[in-house]
This record gives sequence, structure tokens and C-alpha cells, in this order.
Amino acid sequence: MAAKPLYNLIVIGGGHAGAEAAWAAANRLRPQFDSSGGAKGRVVLVTMDPSKIGAMSCNPAIGGLAKGQMVREIDAMGGLMGLAADATGIQFRILNISKGPAVRGPRCQSDKYAYAREVQRLLATRPNLDILTGSVQDFIIEDGHCVGVLYLPQTPDPRPAQPLRSSATILTTGTFMRGLMHTGPSQTPGGRVGEAPSVGISAALTRLGLELGRLKTGTPPRLAAESIDFDNLELQPGDDVPTPFSEMTPAPGSPPSSTDRFPILEQKPCWITHTTAECHDLIRANLDRAPMYNGQIQTTGPRYCPSIEDKVVRFADRNSHHVFLEPESLETNEVYCNGISTSLPADVQEQLVRMMPGCENAVILRHGYAVEYDMVWPHQIDATCMTKRIPGLFLAGQINGTSGYEEAAGQGLIAAVNAVQFSRGDEMVHLRRDQAYIGVMMDDLVTKTPREPYRMFTSRAEYRLLLRADNADQRLTPLARELGLIDDARWDLFQAKREAHAALQATIDTGSVDGHPMSRWVARQEIDTDALLAQLNGDPLPDLARDRRVVDAFLANIRYAGYIHRQQKQIDQLANQEAAPLPPELDYTALPGLRTEAAITLNKFRPTTLGQAARLAGVNPADLMVVSVAINSGGVTGTA
Repeated sequence: MAAKPLYNLIVIGGGHAGAEAAWAAANRLRPQFDSSGGAKGRVVLVTMDPSKIGAMSCNPAIGGLAKGQMVREIDAMGGLMGLAADATGIQFRILNISKGPAVRGPRCQSDKYAYAREVQRLLATRPNLDILTGSVQDFIIEDGHCVGVLYLPQTPDPRPAQPLRSSATILTTGTFMRGLMHTGPSQTPGGRVGEAPSVGISAALTRLGLELGRLKTGTPPRLAAESIDFDNLELQPGDDVPTPFSEMTPAPGSPPSSTDRFPILEQKPCWITHTTAECHDLIRANLDRAPMYNGQIQTTGPRYCPSIEDKVVRFADRNSHHVFLEPESLETNEVYCNGISTSLPADVQEQLVRMMPGCENAVILRHGYAVEYDMVWPHQIDATCMTKRIPGLFLAGQINGTSGYEEAAGQGLIAAVNAVQFSRGDEMVHLRRDQAYIGVMMDDLVTKTPREPYRMFTSRAEYRLLLRADNADQRLTPLARELGLIDDARWDLFQAKREAHAALQATIDTGSVDGHPMSRWVARQEIDTDALLAQLNGDPLPDLARDRRVVDAFLANIRYAGYIHRQQKQIDQLANQEAAPLPPELDYTALPGLRTEAAITLNKFRPTTLGQAARLAGVNPADLMVVSVAINSGGVTGTA
């Protein structure tokens, strides 16, 4: 008889993917929990250093263009990232505020130390979540399924690895799988400064038959604030009225009046400097010492967040690039140089920094570096984050070839939702491309092999008007309630917002302005939130109907109603193809009439639906017709 699992779910790694996965799983399993021991509702997070759970390894910021929408989606499904960001943000801004709501992105500069502490505090509120210090050496596989891990405790006295059994396992290794850091010729094993790499997991995954790749990311130098001449730099303040990420955070001026303060922490500005032609000459003169250009690093880095060396080479006609000086914490003097990620030697970094205006006397507290790490090519997972080869083993975060805290957290949430579904024998959950940016990301990962770390952009989503930051709860909170991810307080707020929208609509439908129907007046482009609130002054409405966030979303729905209707029709027309399932073990080379290129591609990616197959490079409409006819005629017999 197989041993009973000690835990329902094991999460490996305490980064943004691991923290979100542990939080979501603990929330879903909390109703099952009792303190009698065993696996009833229990989750364990295994990490090499619990004090680094939720650490911001690179940029001390949450959100941004498209990324901010993802944070709102995570919050709409009961996640912790928005809550932690609101509690620790030291500057809040809505990016693209002058543009339409579909491309606006909420962002906050966070106190990186307070952020990690807040994530750890939130996780500690879940009694069914255990945190173990140590590393995972291997996986326990029985009958082809992952049923646990071999865990090596971190203790003063050597101990052998011990089995931890579970119904499902989520692996979130970040940049730690055989991580190697580069600063000039100096190479240090590790996934983050001062932290050792994970060396055994790569071999364990290879033994399971998974194909690994290797990618690169990087980080810039940090400067001492007191050594920078801020007086001669352009100031970049936050918004006068900050907008929180989480629905559960009271916004300034939101009725009913609350004694809760937001923002909670002191707000700080950022500053803008720039590289110079002199900086660029220095970099060109030292490319033979740059690991990216002298052959020391051969892996691919993020194309959309390139190193300063890469910028100078790729954009040779540019004489300068913006550099944003961002405070990392209220507790320290560290300033992050956003825009000059680099792995150049330390002596070159010293010269480079002091050539930037305002930084002539700057002191570098920590030099920039690049880090290479192992990952798993994501065509080997499906859109639930579960590996196709090993049921019960889920992958989330940078191990799937992504880059960024928000992308990692979104995957952690999806992995946890589906790991619980898998452990219960329930149907797995897939977010659609028209449902969430998280759905776009997961679909992209399983239909396109990333050539560089994947980063989310609004341009990746074909249904941007439906996927706005202001309507994330409308899209996802009902699903989160069905899954048991959110509590009564959040659901009550969602219901109250629905009632507020209905009250606003009723007022618009029956009201008038200067003798004309209010429905025509409110659709005019010049009518903004302030104008509508002023017009509604004195009308009998629920308190939430006067909340700026509620009114913003309501106005966007009215203004873009025609376009939204058109997009919804397109979605409905494609729905049958999108959802049509494909047999998981079908050998496409056995289908008569299917082109060889298409068969090879389909066998490699193993799409779960006809819609996913349609987005694979190398598969054309004629190929889809062959596959569809074969399936519908019952002529499918081969297995891969």
C-alpha cells in the first residue's frame, strides 16, 4: 500500500511564484484544515532561506504597463501581491494616464525590505501553511506521477534527505537552478547576491525526461543616495492621488470615510538622469571585457529589458538613454539605477556611473551583474502549469522562461489552483485569452518557444479593451469565488460594486442633462470621472457609486461599448474552435494528409485545444482542417 501523503501540496521556492502559489493553495484548502495532523488541507513551502521569501531581487517595483493589469487580476482572484504592494509602496503612479484605459498600467515603487516582510507576514496568517528551511534533492515518482520530493533539511548537523509526500508539487526555482552570476571576468555561483544556487534540481528534471534550456537576466548597480546630486536632476513624483492595486485597500476619498490611511508609507519621488556619449564610448572601448560580448555568456537575455551594453551596440545612433534613479527603501540609502543593467567589470561600472549627470561623485554600494540559470522549455507544460510528462508536477515562474515578478506571481496562482484541482480529481482551470492577461501569458508559453525571457506587454493581448486594469474583478472574482480563493469580505465588496454599477446605469438611463438624455451626455469624450461625479451630486446613490475607481470602470464600459461589443462577437465566433479539445496522446504523424512540418510541431507542443493549435508557428488553416476532420470522423487511432 502506498504511503499516505504528509501534505496536500508542496511548493518549492519562496520567490514571487512560490509565495503566490502557497497563499492561493492555503486559501483554497483552509476549509479542509484541522490541527490533527496528516494531509488534511496542509501546504508546505520549502525554501533555502525563509527570510528571503518575497524578496525583490531586481527592480523594487510592482506593476507597470500590462504588468499592472496582471497584479489587478491576481488581486481579483484573492492573491497577495496587490495587498503587499499597497502596504509597502513608496510611490504610486498610473502609467499612460493620458491614454485610454485599455493601456493604462498601475505601478508602485515599493520599499523592498518592507515588501518581503509583508509577504512573509501574510503567509504566516495561514495556519495550514508550513515553511521548511532546506532544499529539494529529487522527486518521488510512482506510477509515472509525482507524489512528493526528497527534502534535505538545513541543520547544523548533517542529516540525510527525507521524503515529503504530497498529492501535487509546484516547482518555482527563479534564477537559482545552477545559477551563475557574472561581473566582468568574475563568476560566482548563485541565483542572487549572497545566496547559493540550487544544483540538484536540474539533474533531477533531466532524469525525468524534461528538456532544459538556459537563459540570462541582469541587474544594475545600486548607489548611495547621499552621494548623488539630486538638485540638478529632473524630478519624477508619484500621482497626487495614489491608486491602490487591491480592491481591499481603501483609496483616498473613497466612501465611506475610513480611518485607514493610504498610502501607508511615506511617499518618495524618483529622479531622471541619462547616459552620455562619453558613457557610450567607454562601453564600446570595453566590449572585449563584457561577458555578453566576449563569449563568457552565451545565453539569451531579455530583449525588452536589455543591458546598457546591448543598448549601446543595438542603438548605435543614440547618444543617451534615460536612467531612472529609484529609492529602494525608506530604511536604507540604496538607489536603484533603472536603465543600466550591466555585467561589465566593476572598474568600468565605476567610471560609467560617474559620467552620468548628478552622479559625478556617486558611490556604488553594489555592482550590477548578469545571472545565467536553467529553465524548462515551456512546450513541456500545458496552460495549467502542469508538466505533460509527469502528472502532479507543476512549474511556475522563471523556470518556464518568463521574466518579472508579476508574470511569476500569475503563474504561481494558476499552478496552485490547478494543483488543488488535480489533487481532488476535479477539472483543471484554464484562463482564456479574452479573460485575463494571465490567460494570454499561459497560452503564449505553451504555443511559442521563448527565445528570450518572456515579458508581458499590452500588445500581446488581442482583446485589450476587455482586459483593462479597472475591470479585473468583473472578469475574475466570480470564478475565484467558485474556486474558494476569496473570503466573504471580498465577495461582499464585489457584490456591492455590482449594485453600484447597476445604480449608476439606472440613473444614466432615466436622467437628463440640460433637457437632453443623460445617456448621450455621458458618452461624450470630454466627460470624465470628475464631471460625472459632479453631475451625480445629490442623486440618491449607494456610497460605492461615488467611488472614483467604480466610476472610472463604469465610464470606460460606456465609452467603449461599441468596440467591446465587436470584440465579444469575434470571441463568440471563435469560441467553438478555441475550446475544441485535442486528444492528448494523438500521434499527428499518423494523420493522412497532414504536412510533415505541422505534424512535427503539433507533436512537440501537444496543444490541448484546436485554438492553441491555430496559434502554433508552422500550423496553417489547411492543417487545422485535416486535424479537425480526422477527429470528427473518428479516424484518430495513433498515439505518440
